[in-house]
Amino acid sequence: MRVLITRPEREATTLATALAQRGHVPVIAPLFRLEILHPPAEFATDLSGCQAVLLSSANGARALAEASEQRGKPILAVGDTTASTAEGLGFVSVVSAAGDGQALAELARTRLDPKTGPLLHVSGVDIAQDFAAALAPDGFEVRRVALYEAREETTLPDSARAAIEARALDAAMFFSPRASELFARLVQESGLSASLSNVTAIAISPAALQPLSALPFKATVAAARPTRQSVLDEIDRLPVEAARDASKPVPEAAVEGPSIMSDTPSSSETAAPPASPASPPPVQTRRGLGVVGAFITGLVASCLVLAGALISLPYWPAEIRALWQGQGAASVPPAPALDLQQVRQDAAAVANASVEAAKREISARLDDLEKRVRAASAAAAERPGSPASGGPDPAIADLRRKIEALEGRAAAPEAAVAAPAPAASAAPSPEQEKELATLRLELATMRNTVQTIDQTIAVQRDQTKLLAEAVDKARGEASARNAGEQKAMSAARASALIGIAARLSAAVESGLPFATDLALLTPLAQGDAKLTESVAVLQTYAQSGVAARSALVAEFPAVAKAALADDLADDSFGERLLGKVRGLVSLRRVGNDVEGDGTEAKLARAEAALEAGDLAKAVALVKTLPPQTSRATAGWLSRAEANLAAKQAADQISSQAVTLLGSAR
Repeated sequence: MRVLITRPEREATTLATALAQRGHVPVIAPLFRLEILHPPAEFATDLSGCQAVLLSSANGARALAEASEQRGKPILAVGDTTASTAEGLGFVSVVSAAGDGQALAELARTRLDPKTGPLLHVSGVDIAQDFAAALAPDGFEVRRVALYEAREETTLPDSARAAIEARALDAAMFFSPRASELFARLVQESGLSASLSNVTAIAISPAALQPLSALPFKATVAAARPTRQSVLDEIDRLPVEAARDASKPVPEAAVEGPSIMSDTPSSSETAAPPASPASPPPVQTRRGLGVVGAFITGLVASCLVLAGALISLPYWPAEIRALWQGQGAASVPPAPALDLQQVRQDAAAVANASVEAAKREISARLDDLEKRVRAASAAAAERPGSPASGGPDPAIADLRRKIEALEGRAAAPEAAVAAPAPAASAAPSPEQEKELATLRLELATMRNTVQTIDQTIAVQRDQTKLLAEAVDKARGEASARNAGEQKAMSAARASALIGIAARLSAAVESGLPFATDLALLTPLAQGDAKLTESVAVLQTYAQSGVAARSALVAEFPAVAKAALADDLADDSFGERLLGKVRGLVSLRRVGNDVEGDGTEAKLARAEAALEAGDLAKAVALVKTLPPQTSRATAGWLSRAEANLAAKQAADQISSQAVTLLGSAR
């Protein structure tokens, strides 16, 4: 099944891997952009003075890891997914509430003493539960700091638009009411609502399903439990259960799901509360793995992935198996399943061969008929008194003239016998009787020959008609087979392109080389100008990779400091010296609200754009800086443009693959 994923890019990549392992084809179309925010000035003080940190989402764990290098502070996580994320980021003391926000508050009451110190709640801009209000009656002081924000896309992503327009989707996944509401609004604004009639919507909870009621989905399904695993299970059961009752009510459970963009009421770690009060969920203490444990875990995961690849190797396309086994891309012959031109030529050759065979058979039969007619004509011509042939059909015309001549000769003696004659010649002579009998026998033979020839010609005409109908039928069957094979090949090619594009995007984001993945794309791009152009762009950076987006964000403050120093220095010795000192220690304004067109204002807006995830805007602002800053910004600008070019090429490949997949339906 082709499944639409609307989660942010990082979570969508993990979910796409899980779908691919289950045999489905993921279509990634993030509706939110996760932006890590600058911590406030008092954040370091609050973190040092708190007795524990409350994490209500996995994104909070990631934002905390980027905001501070401290890993020893006790962590209380809302659920297992958040706890696992925190452990993977190096936090050494993690406890999971294994439930929702209420379970996390109860865990804090049970495990912590309000007299020991305040609590720090790391969250997004939007929250589902105010822990300060929930824990205040118990004497706890909770300070909340927003370290991330999930910002909505203003338009439907290109991958989602292409897939919906082509009616290439079978299901769509939604993990929060906010995501469902945004998807419904963007689809309606794009005028694509009618194209969802064959799509089944699968939501993590009934609350996440409710905003989709205005869209004409084929069916809507709420997961039995608000977890990612339950949503994946619903997709696997969909072909069996959707036809029976896709919209039947399902129970809710107060357990954690995967991390969502913000702390919304039906986020992956905030399920509906139980119908009646229950005892607190069991508390599970999770110890951090540390650096060594994380390395061992990554090594084991890599071995499992490699084993899965080896097990599935016999089912890979021939050219990919050859590349896996170490053969060069140039030595791999073009795969017949992907050579559309060759398939068309083969299909045309089959049809032409069938037509030529039918023509040869008809020609052979006509030749045989012509030989038989000529033989009969020759036999008639050898008889005495045969007139010279002439006319459009010499054989039959000659036979008919021969018959007429024989009839005339036979009638002459009879007339002579009937006419009055002398008594001496009244009776024909024996020679005349003999000649008359011979002529009558020859006449009967010729008539039979002509009748036989007429019957043979009629039979041959019927056979020719049947052969012509057989040829037309063969041509129709060949055309139908050709169309079916083309659709199958297009679907296979599009699926391969989607997988390779996902791997290329991951390599670009992580800053790793991707020459091996790009080599897999080379045979698929033959004969496709757009894909060839994208491959050419990526080939420039394949061996060494491009700078990761996170590395560019981390490098920018130093680049901005050097650029500002160069801009302020003039050619005098004192100013140059002062400029170098400013390059070492300087103060500059930051934030998106810095006004003016000076170098400092542009650098501040560029840095804000980087933190918001808009690398293209940051590059455009850096390009407008004065010439004297080029020495400080040239290197960073070159790496940033390489990242943008590679990312754009990978996105174009993914979009084109979705379009091809839709056209193959």
